[in-house]
Amino acid sequence: MAQIRIENVRKDFGSFNAVKSSTFTIEDGEFFMLLGPSGCGKTTTLRMMAGLELPTSGEIYIDGEEVGMKPASQRDIAFVFQMFALYPHMNVGKNISYPLLSQGMPKAEVKKKVGEIADILGISDILDRPVGGLSGGDRQRVALGRAIVRDPKAFFMDEPLGALDAEFREHMSEELRALHDRMNATTVYVTHDQLEAMQMGDKIVVMNHGVVEQFGVPQDIYDWPATKFVAQFIGSPSMNFLDFDGMIGTGGSQVQLSDVALEVPQSREGMNGRLSFGIRPEYVALDDAAPYRGRVRATEYLGTTQIVTLETASGDVKARLSSADKVIVGETTGLRFDPRTITLFNADTGQALRSAANEKVLTNG
Repeated sequence: MAQIRIENVRKDFGSFNAVKSSTFTIEDGEFFMLLGPSGCGKTTTLRMMAGLELPTSGEIYIDGEEVGMKPASQRDIAFVFQMFALYPHMNVGKNISYPLLSQGMPKAEVKKKVGEIADILGISDILDRPVGGLSGGDRQRVALGRAIVRDPKAFFMDEPLGALDAEFREHMSEELRALHDRMNATTVYVTHDQLEAMQMGDKIVVMNHGVVEQFGVPQDIYDWPATKFVAQFIGSPSMNFLDFDGMIGTGGSQVQLSDVALEVPQSREGMNGRLSFGIRPEYVALDDAAPYRGRVRATEYLGTTQIVTLETASGDVKARLSSADKVIVGETTGLRFDPRTITLFNADTGQALRSAANEKVLTNG
């Protein structure tokens, strides 16, 4: 397998800038997620790594070799598409064996290799069946088999589970991760589903409008988002934001929010202007003795937990509480925030402010 490095890669389509100077490294054997909304540049980035698109500028290295201007056929990679892209006139076995036969591998070796891959994917019993009558899950397994049969340096996957229903998609995501761990493969996976990215990925790049907003391990991205976009995109419900104008006091221990002093993590002394106070719903507690007040507007039952929406002087706040907690719509109560879990943002730029508690925040560059 191989390390993949992207250095200052840019892609323009005429006057449209699809990817803006991206830089990151995918380590050998990682399951790496390219995450973001539609149109953010994640698929274009993947296609440039694979050689299906050539970068306008920048460098792409696979296993130490600069391949930015080389076609896909010279990169020793395998690509799995969302819509399977199987050969309809071939059965399952022939679809899987095609890459090996096209390379001139002896038929006896091809048969052995196809059998090994079919066993791994659990499709040994359907090798003689036409692909047209297969379920979506089986067709995806065949597409994976055709990709991994060559033992390439890296696997590139463009939303490979997007055509499956939600229940089977979750099952296949577990299978994909288990397959990756068994093969110790370098895998780059594009998705718009933040839950999929958090569950499967070793590292995540979050993209928006062609820009890498944040790069890191799932826990750091969730706990210490580098921008308000990342904080909103990751998590369900997303992070709460309370905007205010003011200054962080000496020592950075408190901010004034609607005339209530709230404790915050150590941050830049004297930082002033329009700021956003960000906190995840699970770190919001209801405490009638707390000075910051809110009125319960709605509750949403989710089995073991409930999402409670409260109206405050600075905007709505969502709290994730146990379903056993008794909450009455219309009542007013206090809100308590754990200062260790707070992230402060510049409300105009959306960038997180560095602090002693969130030094793990990763920013562009």
